[in-house]
Amino acid sequence: MTKRNPWAWVPTLYFAEGVPYVAVMTISLIMYKRLGLSNTDITLYTSWLYLPWVIKPLWSPFIDMLKSKRWWIVTMQLLIGAALAGVGFTIPGPWWLQGSLCFFWLMAFSSATHDIAADGFYMLGLNSHQQAYFVGIRSTFYRIATIFSSGLLVGLAGALQVLTREIRYSWSLVFYLMAGIFIALWLYHSWALPKPSEDSERQQQTVTGIVDEFRQTVVTFFQKPQVWAGLGFMLFYRMPEGLLAKVSALFLVDAGHNGGLGLSDGEYGLVQGTVGVIGLTLGGILGGICASRDGLKRWLWSMVMAITLPDLIYVYLSYALPSNLLVINVCVFIEQFGYGFGFSAYMLYLIYYSRGEHKTSHYALCTAFMALSMMIPGMFAGALQESVGYQAFFLIVVATCSLTYIVTWFLRIDPDFGKKQVKA
Repeated sequence: MTKRNPWAWVPTLYFAEGVPYVAVMTISLIMYKRLGLSNTDITLYTSWLYLPWVIKPLWSPFIDMLKSKRWWIVTMQLLIGAALAGVGFTIPGPWWLQGSLCFFWLMAFSSATHDIAADGFYMLGLNSHQQAYFVGIRSTFYRIATIFSSGLLVGLAGALQVLTREIRYSWSLVFYLMAGIFIALWLYHSWALPKPSEDSERQQQTVTGIVDEFRQTVVTFFQKPQVWAGLGFMLFYRMPEGLLAKVSALFLVDAGHNGGLGLSDGEYGLVQGTVGVIGLTLGGILGGICASRDGLKRWLWSMVMAITLPDLIYVYLSYALPSNLLVINVCVFIEQFGYGFGFSAYMLYLIYYSRGEHKTSHYALCTAFMALSMMIPGMFAGALQESVGYQAFFLIVVATCSLTYIVTWFLRIDPDFGKKQVKA
């Protein structure tokens, strides 16, 4: 095994995991809005890009069979770099929409595959102590990637628009920059990633064996206690956020005569891409601390209220249309902090539901339902918003919060789950 200090590759690996996801899910929204696409088309097209994360459990077993996880990581990083360059190349052209969507699809599939390989490699390249130590480090650098992408890069696109007076050229330059960063990450990880002996050992499995194992995983997944309550929770707990996530970003940058706040790209980068991400991160940290101290069940309803009640903030913003950037920052911070705190319950429940035999495969299926819960409402969110306006749309989002309370009421959770176990 080639030895490498984990500090040499864990932070950069999870930075590389975060950037393409944000590019597909967030940057694409702002770019298409600036390029004149309607909210209906933006939310429909970009929601379909969730699909690779929905279906990635279907091909994750084959990653072990075909090549090492290290090979998959560096290869996917090269493909992501090529896809980013492809987006940059097609934006100024006549087929900018079809071309950019094609490359976003390549980026999405490459990113989902990279996620599978990176998370598996993390467990092979580190011992159990190192895995526990670096779990916070990897999350931190994923968040840094989010701030870098949705904050700094979106702000850079806005600054370039002021300098060049060309929207397409500005976004093209930003994607070329991201492509250069990813080529650099590909070169660096080709050297920096260790070569664990376990990663080079091919699993002696046939395709038939993998299919049978997957079938068994699915059967046992749907045989778990409270399966329908669990599936309802996975699919509908985040229904309000599924509607809100894409439209809220478009609302922040939409022109005032359309009912939006009219933020510039630089202001959006600060508000949503920086202040919002910090709020989301702090809320998630607090949620984890509370659940580890008193257990998930003790904090469940507090987390439900935290993920739903702050949605009222967008009702306020859509009616008041404040121009004060400080007010907007505070509102977005509160909403994202509440979401981060409430989302902790969702992630912990996925772990709770996955316990037992096949827990790794069952957790992968849970994350597929998690992606589906955002994909489906996001597909028609833009069309709904354009038919009723921002004000009524945000009221509808608040009304759908009732689904969050209903699906949570049916859950039965062990009171001790999540608590730190005290040794006798």
